[in-house]
Amino acid sequence: MSKVLVIGAGGVGSVAVHKMAMNPEIFSHISLASRTKSKCDAIADSVKARTGVDIDTYGLDADDIAATTTLLNSIKPALVVNLALPYQDLNIMEACLAAGVHYMDTANYEPLDVAKFEYHWQWAYQDRFKDAGLTALLGSGFDPGVTSVFTTYLKKHHFDRIDTLDILDCNGGDHGQAFATNFNPEINIREVTAVARHWENGDWVETPPMSVKQSFDFEAVGPKNMYLMYHEEIESLKTHLPEIKRIRFWMTFGDAYITHLNVLQAVGMTRIDPVMYEGREIIPLQFLKAVLPEPASLGPTTKGKTNIGCIATGLGKDGKEKTLYIYNICDHEDAYAETGNQAVSYTTGVPAMIGAAMLVTGKWSGAGVWNMEQFDPDPFMDMLNAHGLPWQVKELDGPLGF
Repeated sequence: MSKVLVIGAGGVGSVAVHKMAMNPEIFSHISLASRTKSKCDAIADSVKARTGVDIDTYGLDADDIAATTTLLNSIKPALVVNLALPYQDLNIMEACLAAGVHYMDTANYEPLDVAKFEYHWQWAYQDRFKDAGLTALLGSGFDPGVTSVFTTYLKKHHFDRIDTLDILDCNGGDHGQAFATNFNPEINIREVTAVARHWENGDWVETPPMSVKQSFDFEAVGPKNMYLMYHEEIESLKTHLPEIKRIRFWMTFGDAYITHLNVLQAVGMTRIDPVMYEGREIIPLQFLKAVLPEPASLGPTTKGKTNIGCIATGLGKDGKEKTLYIYNICDHEDAYAETGNQAVSYTTGVPAMIGAAMLVTGKWSGAGVWNMEQFDPDPFMDMLNAHGLPWQVKELDGPLGF
C-alpha cells in the first residue's frame, strides 16, 4: 500500500481519487491538492459519502516549485499524480526531483504562450530522473495512455508487425448545452485549432486544422463525422514502435460544435495572445473558458456513450495480413452514477488510477522517463477490465478505406 498525492481537482482528478479510494489495498492514503482548495474539499466530501474513505486536501499553486516541494516533503508520498494543466508539468517534475518522489501525468507539456504540445521537453528529463532513481510515467490517460497500451497489447499478442494504426476517439454524448467542451475548454480548443499532423513513411504530414473529415459507424453510438488531428501519442508511438509506417488520430465533433468553433475563431475568441481590455491584458481564450460551462458540471445532464479505440493493420502471428479493432465503450450515465462525473472525465481518470497502481505496486518500474507503450501491457489491460473500462477486440475486413 502506498501514499499518493493527486494534483488537480477537475473532473479527471475527481474520478481518479474516487477510484483510488475504491482500491484501499493499493492506495493506503490519498491527498488532493489544487489552486482552489474548495474544489478539493467538495471532491473529498463526495469520496467520503461514496466510499467512506477520508482524503486530505491542500491549496497549492503547482507553478510554485518551492511550495510544491515543501508539500511533498511534508506528505512524503510515493507518487505524485499530476492531473493539473499541462503547462505545469515541468514545474511539478522539478518538485518531484527536489523531493525524491516518483511522477506521473496524463498529458504532455505545452508552453502557455504557444499551442504546441510535444514530448521533447519532458524526454529531456530522462537523465535527471534516471540518476535520481526515480520513475516518471507520461500520458496515463485514455488518449494518450490506453490507446498506446492497446497498441502494444495487439503487438504482443496478435501481430508480428504493425504497418498502419488509426486511433479513433468518439464522444457520442449529449449534454444539452448549445456549446460546451467535455474537458478543460482552454486545452480542448487549443488542441482542436492546432495544425493537424500525422506520421507517414518516416515524416510528418501537416494539414490545416479540421480540414480532413471522414464518417465512421461507431458501435453503440452510430455514424459520426470525425476529423484528422494531431495528438501526442503519435509522437511517442512512432518513436518506440518505429515499424509503424502510418499513424493517424481522429476525433468526432458534431456540426453544432464546429459551427460555434468557427464563429469563435472568426471573432478572435480562441486567441492565446494577450489583448488590452479596459486597461489590462486578458487572454481571449482564457476569458472564453470562464464563461463556458465547467466540464465537471456536465455530468448530471450528459447522456450517451463514448467509443475510443485503435485499428491496426499488419502481419499477424499466424503469418497472414490482418486488421484488428480494439476499443472500449463507456456510458456517461454509468460513469456519473459511480463517481459523479461524465464519461470523458471517467475515461481519463480511471487510466490515471491504473497507471498509478502500476507504479506503486511495482508492476511497472524503472528509473527514467517512460511512455505507456514501453511497459508490459497485460497488467494494465487486466485492470481496465476490472475497474470500469472493459475492452474488446474484433477483426475487420481490412484497414480504413481512406
